[in-house]
Amino acid sequence: MFLHIGVFGSLVVVLDFDRTPDIAMPLAINATLVTENAVVIPPKAEDPPKVAELPPEPDKSKQERLAAEQQKRAADARVERERLQKIERAKTEAEAEKRRKLAEAEAEKKRLAEAEKKRLADIERQRLKNERLRKEAETAARQQELDKEVQRVAAMTASAKSAYIFAIQQKISRNWVRTANAALGLECTIKVQQQPGGEVTNVSFGACNGDATIQRSIESAVYKASPLPAPRDPSVFDRNLTLLFKPEE
Repeated sequence: MFLHIGVFGSLVVVLDFDRTPDIAMPLAINATLVTENAVVIPPKAEDPPKVAELPPEPDKSKQERLAAEQQKRAADARVERERLQKIERAKTEAEAEKRRKLAEAEAEKKRLAEAEKKRLADIERQRLKNERLRKEAETAARQQELDKEVQRVAAMTASAKSAYIFAIQQKISRNWVRTANAALGLECTIKVQQQPGGEVTNVSFGACNGDATIQRSIESAVYKASPLPAPRDPSVFDRNLTLLFKPEE
């Protein structure tokens, strides 16, 4: 086949010899002599140029799904974190509230204890005061009764003593013989000593406005009155009597 092409080319060159030949570069023809019996080996077909493979289009739905999953995980993590934080805050607040209540309970317990202590102290103080007032009242009442009794006894004694003294004075007066020189307004204090039975053992004078004669008459009357009258109340008996001799005018 190449041989035929070469012959055909030569003819073209010969037929165009009248023309001014242009200077042309000789064509290099690569030819291969092929005999009739030769086996024509076809030229090796060149592999078509490989077209660069484009990267596959990314699966947007998968990316969106992954992004959504990531956002969901982030949201879930945030929710879980907030939940844990809320639980921790609640726990902290609960512990703080517990401590506050315990402190309040302790303070209330202390306050009640102090109040109870004060109440008991007030009760004890009031009891002691009442006891003191009761004793004072009882003492005052006893003293009042005693004073009344003393006054009653004193009155009775005074009355008995007065009656006793009056009886002695009357007996002495009955035994006295008025002297001629006894003036009106005679008044003498006589001191008489006696035995328990009333027997007179001694007579002396205190203040007296009578002379010696009058005093001897009075002394004689006292001895004549012996034994002196006994008191109705033995408690008023006195061994040493002080008598006022004042005869009736």
